[in-house]
Amino acid sequence: MFAIDGVKLPSNASKHRSGTRAEFLAQAQKMERAATTMLERHQANDAGAAEDVRDAKAAARLERLTREATKIRQWLADHPEDRPGSRGKVRKSNRTDNESAKLATDKGVIQGYCGVAVVDDKHQVIVEASAHGTSAEQELLLPVLDACAGQRTTATLITADAGYHSEANLEALAERGIDALIADNAMRRRDERFAEQDKHLAKPDPLHDKTRQPTKPRLFGSADFIIAPDQSHATCPAGKRLHRNGKDCTIGGYAAIKFRAPEAACQGCPLRTKCLRKPQTTRSRQVAVLTRKAEPTHSQRMRERIDSAWGREQYGRRFATVEPVFGNVRANKRLNRFTLRGQAKVDGQWKLFALVHNIEKWANYRKAA
Repeated sequence: MFAIDGVKLPSNASKHRSGTRAEFLAQAQKMERAATTMLERHQANDAGAAEDVRDAKAAARLERLTREATKIRQWLADHPEDRPGSRGKVRKSNRTDNESAKLATDKGVIQGYCGVAVVDDKHQVIVEASAHGTSAEQELLLPVLDACAGQRTTATLITADAGYHSEANLEALAERGIDALIADNAMRRRDERFAEQDKHLAKPDPLHDKTRQPTKPRLFGSADFIIAPDQSHATCPAGKRLHRNGKDCTIGGYAAIKFRAPEAACQGCPLRTKCLRKPQTTRSRQVAVLTRKAEPTHSQRMRERIDSAWGREQYGRRFATVEPVFGNVRANKRLNRFTLRGQAKVDGQWKLFALVHNIEKWANYRKAA
């Protein structure tokens, strides 16, 4: 079994110098306007001893603003395009290390790289290590698997956490015939072993809870409506009848039928606020009821597989395989940040620490043998 995971580390780059080309241009223009205003005020001042001191400070600030604006203008000229993101959006650039990225961690946002490692479960040897300037782990799964293709066999099981889960990745794994267990975001909520995990939130100084708390009241859903046996009409929670609306439709790949309530039935109804998203403007309620399931997706098949007894047992080994490796590299080898700039140099530094880890593991293995 190979376990894939990544650790986000800061690098030799300033996160305060991150932004898009439009944001950098706005910064340069703001500095230039401030420099122009100072220059005009400086020229309008009368000469004098007191003014000389003030003018010296103003001149130093004027020079600093002009210098910074010139640097930004030069950077924009050297980098004529924004960095493309994985989903077509613009990825923020960085003027100190343009190949690094802003990464969200449990300790806050850092400017750095994500060091990815593929670790085997037998000896905890790193079979592939690479550093990437992106926070989107989904786009790293396939390149990392391609890099360790020489170490994998048809019997190798790949495990990874929810950061690498996507329908496109699972489809690609199925096409390549790669056996894998990739968790999804709701895996722990389906596992009864984590039913009491919320009690840890009450402990002192917990890490911030990343789960989304409900902020809006729950509205009546399709399950709250009673569908007639012949599917000719539906009955709402207030006892009013909804008529079938036109032909069958498709919602997210599922066959469905729609029902609509008459406007007279919804006017003055005491349950409008619990039924309509916008009760002030919406005239009547519509509801769609699924009648046939769509073809199972790769994500659905993966959920069924990882929720099985075999899947839970195999995936449970992932954490004990890869996390001790990161603990050794970060705590024992003291790699708390990348000290270089540029993806190639940072990747070399990450591979060097992985090599030292493997030498240590091999020496311990030979000593035990």
